[in-house]
Amino acid sequence: MTRFESAGPLGIITIAHPPLNLFDDELSTALDAALAEAERAAPRALLVRAEGKVVSGGVDVGKVFDGIDGARGAQLWERLLALTHRVEDLPMPTIFAAHGLTLTAAFEISLACDLLLAAESARFGLVERVVGLTPSMGGTQRLVERAGPARAKELVFTGELFGAATLERWNVVNRVLADDHFTDAARAFALGIAEGPTLAHAATKRIVTAAVRGSARAADAIVPEVSGALFDSEDLRGAVHSFLTDGPGKASFQGR
Repeated sequence: MTRFESAGPLGIITIAHPPLNLFDDELSTALDAALAEAERAAPRALLVRAEGKVVSGGVDVGKVFDGIDGARGAQLWERLLALTHRVEDLPMPTIFAAHGLTLTAAFEISLACDLLLAAESARFGLVERVVGLTPSMGGTQRLVERAGPARAKELVFTGELFGAATLERWNVVNRVLADDHFTDAARAFALGIAEGPTLAHAATKRIVTAAVRGSARAADAIVPEVSGALFDSEDLRGAVHSFLTDGPGKASFQGR
């Protein structure tokens, strides 16, 4: 079952809806509940992963799309976009780990995360064209942010599957990790982020969001507030003391 769990400073959401982790009302509801748990638990970073042979085979077309009209379709996308926004608005760093095939809704959720890790054999696709749709959970526009408009159109227009190495070159995937021990490597990477300066990471997210949604100058405008406040944190004061006493790179952080 799709669930949230805590592992020290790291929170983990596991998508588990066998056999193919197809998105339907049940999975969407469970994922929303897991995100609510993550919000309450407030881990210092969140890893999103999946169980099974694939990350997700996409949307359960028969359950979700068959027989609905335009009005119900609009309601569907409003509900699913709210899920994407919930992921994107989390204050802590979010890391998506894709170990295998990642289609449609799952791919779009991964693009709402801050960082995307992929196994060497992972493949990704926005294949909505096969049922006459365009991706509508925010994936297209987030591909524009990462890879530019032409690449976003290429992924959507062709509906082809793209390998992890290709998407790394296009700045969609952050890092490609070996298939062997991928789960352990992704978890170790996420834990390293979680053990960092939590409040500074939250400030980074706010600054990046301001730049993406506005401009570099829009981000500049919030820096005094969000970055200035870090001087009141225990982590910054402790890290500065550690730097002056022991040298760089030896501080530990508590997320306060």
